[in-house]
Amino acid sequence: MKPKPIWSVILWHTLRTGYQDNSTRESGMAAGMGILSGDYSVYGILFAAGAVSYMISTLSGGGGSLLLVPILNFLIGGRATAPVVNLGNLIGEPVRLIMFWKHINWKISKYYVIPAVCGTLLSAWLFSTVRLEWLRLIVGLFLISTVFQYRFGKIKRSFPMTSKWFGPLGFVIGFFSTLIGAVGPVLNPFYLNYGIEKEPMIATKTANSFMVGLVQISSYTALGNLHGKLWVYGFVLGAGASVGNWVGKAYLKKINGTFFRKLVIAVMVISGIILIIDTFS
Repeated sequence: MKPKPIWSVILWHTLRTGYQDNSTRESGMAAGMGILSGDYSVYGILFAAGAVSYMISTLSGGGGSLLLVPILNFLIGGRATAPVVNLGNLIGEPVRLIMFWKHINWKISKYYVIPAVCGTLLSAWLFSTVRLEWLRLIVGLFLISTVFQYRFGKIKRSFPMTSKWFGPLGFVIGFFSTLIGAVGPVLNPFYLNYGIEKEPMIATKTANSFMVGLVQISSYTALGNLHGKLWVYGFVLGAGASVGNWVGKAYLKKINGTFFRKLVIAVMVISGIILIIDTFS
């Protein structure tokens, strides 16, 4: 039998879930995920975590989402983490886009966005069947290796990078980020080696992430992976992220390029360690 195109699968799931009883769907998704309900302290933790992590993310070119992974895994369960993190990203990014709009490098976006959307659609289709542990381990090891690639921040570039390579890179990042929910720091070495730092890096990554995020959230929703209380968690997280973006930008102006690179590398290594620990915990 000829396999169905992914768009037809998403459409079919959308029509099917649209007629499901909401309580039945929620109970099925929540099973085994340990979602905490009726506890406003969860909302407070999510808001605070979003604010702090995205302030760090603004100062270090990304990594805020990865810092959130172990917190969300504990609060709402591993399978719910990726949809909620990506929803929080999407809610918080318009504030960052407005603040950094003039710094966006549209040449990179031209190569990045379409392949990233393709990777997103493929991984959204596979989301409920793929084991996430080995993906987290691979990403974690790569992030830790960056400290050696840049010799602890002593060199500016570790390999040559051109704009055309952002195409295949976009596909890989779109695929992984939809499954794991946070791989932004993986992009940082490629931006640094392309010669982009500080405001241009943050602006371009945010623009690309926002466009891909629209597809991610649509796919999660259509396939039944984002629903009910998870929407509330994502909006609360995004509200905190918006505050963190604003605070981070105020401090970003005060740091120079050398310190920014060292901060980027430090956050990448910390994010890698968090992913590996989370894999075996």
